[in-house]
Amino acid sequence: MTYLAPRQGLFAIILLVSFCLQTLLLVISTDQQLTNSRAQKGEQMVAQLIDESRLSLENKDRVSLSVIANRYTSEQDVTRILIKDNNGDVLVPVGNAPMQQGDTISQIATKGDAVIGSVALTLKDISKGEIIAMQWPFVIGSMLLHLLLWLIYGYIARPSREQINALSRDIQDLHREQYRQLDQREFDRGYERNLNRESDFDTANNETDHGQSSSITDALNSTRSNANAQTAHDTSSKKPHTRKLNIHSAVNQYVRRQQGQDTALNADGNNNGNDGNEAENHGNSHTLDSAVSNNTDSMQDEMTASHENGSSHKSTSAARLSATRPFDSVSVQIVFHDEFNMLERLAPSQRLPYLALCTQLLNQAVNELLKQPLLVGVSALNEPHFDESGAYVMLKADNSHAKVALAGVMLGKLYLMLNKIIHDKHIELSRFALPAKAGVSDNAQVEAMSHLLDSVGKKEQMLILLPNAGLKQISHHVQVQSIMRPTTVYERECAIFDGGNDAMIQRLADVRNAVLMIEETEEQE
Repeated sequence: MTYLAPRQGLFAIILLVSFCLQTLLLVISTDQQLTNSRAQKGEQMVAQLIDESRLSLENKDRVSLSVIANRYTSEQDVTRILIKDNNGDVLVPVGNAPMQQGDTISQIATKGDAVIGSVALTLKDISKGEIIAMQWPFVIGSMLLHLLLWLIYGYIARPSREQINALSRDIQDLHREQYRQLDQREFDRGYERNLNRESDFDTANNETDHGQSSSITDALNSTRSNANAQTAHDTSSKKPHTRKLNIHSAVNQYVRRQQGQDTALNADGNNNGNDGNEAENHGNSHTLDSAVSNNTDSMQDEMTASHENGSSHKSTSAARLSATRPFDSVSVQIVFHDEFNMLERLAPSQRLPYLALCTQLLNQAVNELLKQPLLVGVSALNEPHFDESGAYVMLKADNSHAKVALAGVMLGKLYLMLNKIIHDKHIELSRFALPAKAGVSDNAQVEAMSHLLDSVGKKEQMLILLPNAGLKQISHHVQVQSIMRPTTVYERECAIFDGGNDAMIQRLADVRNAVLMIEETEEQE
């Protein structure tokens, strides 16, 4: 038989504690090294950022400062850059803090002896999980080493055959010594009891010498009676099974009779009790029936009243959320994807020309798009105009064959294509520009689409919220996908533009080029 090593579980706990302490020391030392290196890197980046942005900081050019700061936020360790002027006012906040906090390195920007501003750079905290992920070969190797030590200890520290035999002999000797002491104690106790009995017997003999003969006669009589009783017992023992069977059968019959009597008594008692309770229950049933009927009538009245009060609201909501609702016009909403509210902080001298450019592009896109033969019968009800909240275009179907839903989707995608070109060109020239996102819906869902653009809309993305008739119009030209994990009814009904067929994309590219050619011609004039 193979025995385990002594206290092998305790040794496993010790090895587990050793492994945890070793991993903790590794994480602490690596964290300290990375912190020192990141601090040196952060100081160098701040000094370099001040050198590059000194001229823009002196002129308080927010656009140039944001472009310069965005290049530094692309670093993995940088979470936020905050640039302030000499009065302490924030010029450019770039980054995703306070979602990610870390060490902040601040430095004052000077030009000569004059202070022109300050720069604060926040470095991301080092995650302990990232350190363990970087050092995974060491952690796994240490774990395997501790496991190997535990297995080696369990194999080497097992007791040998000689040790097991010696231990068994010691145990046997110990038990033998305990039994010997117990037997000696019992022998001493019995010896004392015999001495006491002999002394009592001698005293009784000295006091009753005169009755010895009568005692002997009684003893002989008792012996003779015992012999007779033994003979009778031997005679009766020849039929033991018959006697026992008769006794068992009698006992069983007696138990059955007692059980039958108890059952009869219980049945009589229950019948008497039920006779007394039937009258009481019959008297109480009228009260319960009347109470239940009154409560039922009141509940029916309340349900009828509530149904009448909420019928109008339910009908309105059902019509608004119905997938078969009629429509003859769509609304195309275009908003800027401005995470840091840069448009509000932009100077009016730069904001107004940028909004005018976006308005001009949108109007030209509407005019050129509605010239397409595919969209005959669709007209624009308003002249769109961009402001800080974006712009919207109302398209109407002049006849039942006009594809107004397809026109809205094509217009939203066309402007996103135009805005992408303008945005990339402005960024290349270090000018202010913002990405955009669009939403297409019927008139009943304009407000819902505005909330969807704010909550789930992403950069360069188009959301579609149309009834079944509108989705049928665009199904042959575009592909859509549903929103992942919707939380509201509108998010469940909303779709995301996922691409179009080659013919529609080529047609949009031609219209985009035509709009840009018009823009270039106007600039040359």
